[in-house]
Amino acid sequence: MKQISEILKKYNLKPHRYIKNGKATIIDTEMGRFVVKKNSKNKKIFDYLRSRSFNYYPKTISDENDDYEISEYIEKLDYPNEQKMLDLINLISLLHNKTTHYKEIDYDDYKQIYEDIKNNIEYLESYYNDVITLIESHVFMSPSEYLLARNISRIFFSLNFCKEEIENWYELIKDKTKQRVVVLHNNLDLSHFLKTDSSYLISWDKSKIGIPIFDLYILYKRHALDFDFSELLKQYEQSYPLQKDERKLFFILIALPPKIEFDKSIYEQTKEISNQMDIMYKTEKLISPYYSK
Repeated sequence: MKQISEILKKYNLKPHRYIKNGKATIIDTEMGRFVVKKNSKNKKIFDYLRSRSFNYYPKTISDENDDYEISEYIEKLDYPNEQKMLDLINLISLLHNKTTHYKEIDYDDYKQIYEDIKNNIEYLESYYNDVITLIESHVFMSPSEYLLARNISRIFFSLNFCKEEIENWYELIKDKTKQRVVVLHNNLDLSHFLKTDSSYLISWDKSKIGIPIFDLYILYKRHALDFDFSELLKQYEQSYPLQKDERKLFFILIALPPKIEFDKSIYEQTKEISNQMDIMYKTEKLISPYYSK
């Protein structure tokens, strides 16, 4: 706590209680409650957000050159997660609206995305072909092996969808001259959203400039089974409509099946496969209306 004590002393904060909270420390002082954590060095992002009138993050009182960042403590409201997720989606669409700008397309970036996804698809096809061959050679399947074998067609269907769509996406972006980019929070999670009389996003350590769909992708990967993303995506697009190539890339990314490795107990392995199959089903349900004739 020595380094924290030194930074508090610099700003005349006299602590009378420390509460460890993950990577952060909550400090109770005579001047109120504050959060102290390692400086993320993201001051330029916050300067830019302020210039775009986006002020939905805890205010800091420390200097950008300090080793630790001191920010105000936000006492969150306790209300239903469904409403909280809707508020989060609305805030993200506002963030993207406020920070949208266009830059010359760097085709090397697009080519890297294209090649990374193609290589991933080829690897997963080979991996799951080997896995199902091995499973089918067993006289008796374990519950997790049986569950995967019963659903292997869904995995290959998703891989075939991604294989076709990545080519379509690459064709779409060939004629583009400008790329739409925004400030990405890049670490979206329901636990990183706080609500009081205003809304706040915390944990900006990974924020950067990029394509807007990557915020949606991270949020989907973390909460796909928790909420109806069909409605959340519609809500987001009411304020910030995705471009055709953006939406296509988003669908490809969420449709890519993960690599399921058999390195857990039978119970945990079966549970993981069941969850992944549920996510794939929800993803198919989310995507299919956009492809119906």
